[in-house]
Amino acid sequence: MFKIIEIDRKKLTIMGVKFSNIKTLETTANAIGSNMFEGFEPTPKGIKIIRDYLSGKITLSELIDFSKEKSYV
Repeated sequence: MFKIIEIDRKKLTIMGVKFSNIKTLETTANAIGSNMFEGFEPTPKGIKIIRDYLSGKITLSELIDFSKEKSYV
């Protein structure tokens, strides 16, 4: 079942997670949406991890480690 998530383009937030610009917000929203079709259930913590990866704050290796540890829950 598809779950609707809160996206506020004016406040630049997804589920309350703040973004620095609209491009990163939209890129993150697209990544989350694609993964939701595969069963991913987004959480604010998971959104922060994806945002930080897409903005270059964490590496692919760190992203993989977070996924393995299920740090996004």
